[in-house]
Amino acid sequence: MKANVDPLPASVSNTESGAKASIGPSAVPHAEPASGSGSIANRLAHVEPQKLPPATTAAPATSTDAQKAASGGLTSEEAGRRLAKVGANAMPDTSVHPWRMALEKFWAPIPWMLEAAIVLELVLGKYVEAAIIALLLLFNAALGLFQESRAQATLAALKSRLALTASVKRDGVWKSAPAAELVPGDLVKLSLGGVVAADVKLIGGEVLLDQSMLTGESVPIEAAAGLQTYAGTLVRRGEAEAEVTATGARTKFGRTAELVRTAHVASTQQKAVLRVVRNLAAFNGVVIVLLVAYCWYLKMPIVDIVPLVLTAILASIPVALPATFTLASALGARALAKLGVLPTRLSAVDEAASMVVLCADKTGTLTQNALTVTTVRPMPGFDEVHVLALAALASSDGGEDPVDGAIHAAAASKKLSDAPKLIKFVAFDPTKKMSEATTTDATGNPQRIVKGAYAVVVDLAQASPTAATAAKELEDKGFRVLAVASGPATGMKLAGLVALSDPPRKDSAALISELHDLGVRTVMVTGDAPATAAIVAKTVGLDGAICPPGPIPDAVHPEQYAVFAGVLPEDKYKLVKAFQKGGHTVGMCGDGANDAPALRQAQMGIAVSTATDVAKSAAGMVLTEPGLAGIVAAVKEGRVTFQRILSYTLNSITKKTVQVLFLAIGLLMTGHAILTPLLMVLIMITGDFLGMSLTTDNVRPSVTPNGWQITDLTIAGVIMGLGELLLCTGILAFGAYRMEFPIGALQTLAFIVIVFGNQATTYTNRERRHLWSSRPSSWLLLSSVADLLIASTLAIAGIAMTPLPAWVVAGALAAAVVFAILLDLVKVPVFQRLKIT
Repeated sequence: MKANVDPLPASVSNTESGAKASIGPSAVPHAEPASGSGSIANRLAHVEPQKLPPATTAAPATSTDAQKAASGGLTSEEAGRRLAKVGANAMPDTSVHPWRMALEKFWAPIPWMLEAAIVLELVLGKYVEAAIIALLLLFNAALGLFQESRAQATLAALKSRLALTASVKRDGVWKSAPAAELVPGDLVKLSLGGVVAADVKLIGGEVLLDQSMLTGESVPIEAAAGLQTYAGTLVRRGEAEAEVTATGARTKFGRTAELVRTAHVASTQQKAVLRVVRNLAAFNGVVIVLLVAYCWYLKMPIVDIVPLVLTAILASIPVALPATFTLASALGARALAKLGVLPTRLSAVDEAASMVVLCADKTGTLTQNALTVTTVRPMPGFDEVHVLALAALASSDGGEDPVDGAIHAAAASKKLSDAPKLIKFVAFDPTKKMSEATTTDATGNPQRIVKGAYAVVVDLAQASPTAATAAKELEDKGFRVLAVASGPATGMKLAGLVALSDPPRKDSAALISELHDLGVRTVMVTGDAPATAAIVAKTVGLDGAICPPGPIPDAVHPEQYAVFAGVLPEDKYKLVKAFQKGGHTVGMCGDGANDAPALRQAQMGIAVSTATDVAKSAAGMVLTEPGLAGIVAAVKEGRVTFQRILSYTLNSITKKTVQVLFLAIGLLMTGHAILTPLLMVLIMITGDFLGMSLTTDNVRPSVTPNGWQITDLTIAGVIMGLGELLLCTGILAFGAYRMEFPIGALQTLAFIVIVFGNQATTYTNRERRHLWSSRPSSWLLLSSVADLLIASTLAIAGIAMTPLPAWVVAGALAAAVVFAILLDLVKVPVFQRLKIT
């Protein structure tokens, strides 16, 4: 019997081309600050094994198990017992079947109402009308599927990162085994190019590990016996043996996947649709009950009551509301794609309009993500050019180390004519925390050059009394400080200090200011030390307190702090939830797989340009360019989209209010149903779906974050609907009492007056000021012309209805135009009072 789990697959080579070259302390293994502070990656690289954060290490195997592993590994029998106990090294398959996803689109309030209408039409034998409503239902479902989010894609990306097979020692023999069969206590071999298949603790050998897929930090770390590393890590160099400490869902990867699966916040779009439908259903439901009661009082036959009820139900359904949300967001997403912002969830476009706090990553978002030599402090007897030349000789040339690259770039701009000649270069040693070179000077004498952490180098060379003060001063400014010494092997002197930093982007301060003007508060969230973060924050205009290092408080508010430093990736998830508890719509930047839960939880998860595939899958938006410019564009475009959706929602409330009330008034005036189910279906097609052209309208975005104030919106819609009801009632009264039309002609008159009245309120509702304040879009004008022509042609020609004289249709249209101007005068103060902006 096949277990209901998928093996945790991965390629055996790292396909992440987008991993960010982080330039916090983590990017500078040479330059661990003397105070011991630094970024997350530095702490992982240099901390003693027993000091690793307990939250990121699984429970180790017992000492007896370790002795077994060290000798010959587990026996096959013991491995089998453990596999049966802890389960496969795999994550459960939680993917949703496509058929189930499709069926879920028919299980919601609006589909329920349409499905009920289809059943009633079939009962009445109205097969054409039933087929039309069924097509509307399918149209909504198809668009709904289009906006499905990528939670399953995120989990698939997590699975695709882990190894298919592993080299494991069983029964004293090394052999290749499926990664899914690994168990805690197994002894595995880590080799060049391989992917670590489970969480392990190194027990021998040395390797260079690339954890960028997990952390987003592209600088590899040196690892030796005692270091814990995690499933999904790529081995860049060397070979080592390690003991498995956790498998499957208990690995760091597994916990991340579980957080991604469970991380969820309902979009404001979903909430808005549900509240609008709820309000309309409650209001119209009462009206329909009163209609049925009055029909019963009039002793109308059942065969007349059922079509009336069906018509009232159809009149109550905002059938195109979900589809309009989707279409508006899709158009916004297309506009953002042209600006280098790629939405992965359509709801993220609308969420950008509501965002009030942005958690911005420091490296690569606020800074240039490029190490540069900022300051050189030569010691007595040396000058700046000599210090850079010596540092360059003790740096790898052409490698991937960002520190050495920055030093070579600085030295290249200041050539030294009598530079020493390189004889031998020894790469950076993480245990010694320095690199060195053997050279000969201009006279041919041998010379040793060392470069590395200040505390290490100063023990090897004679230092100036002011050197320690200078080093501390530079470190306090947030720089990464390297010391350089040179001279005979037994008599080196400290040549100088080299300070490096990742400078802020030139546009960061201006863009943060622009976000502030848009009502969005920006806070920095970084794994770097507080001192480093504070320097960058001040430079880019983030003024405010720095959150003390440690666990994120449960009740923290974005107004309390401008900087959250020393933050572990998993703490970003807690920070997002803490802000959301305060009622804030949160945007979160991230790049590593560990950021995926936070990106999923945030209403607007933003994967930066250098993010891993996992982070991109979890995010709602992906930036293709570094910096904040894409986020500012998303906020602006999101507010344009929001205004278009707001106009359509207001229009829906207006239409659905007037249509049901008009049925009731018509029944009171004539004693008959003034609209048939077929006429109502035609109104739905011409009104609701052609009205979706509002998603292309020219709108004026708000200057502050938007929010769905459904109560105020409902009040505004009802007031506008009552105004339209006056127009409809007046024209119907003219036809019934002055012209004495028969019921068939009155039904046609009711049809055209609703169509014309709906068009009038569309133009009053679309503009928050007077209706002539802005020009409608071309698509909106074309859809209006089409709606008017279709309705007028059907009414005059008598297609599917009793014909009306052309002058009656023209008169109703003229009355609707005058009505729109008068209603607009009432609308402006109403919208101002209800703050519909």
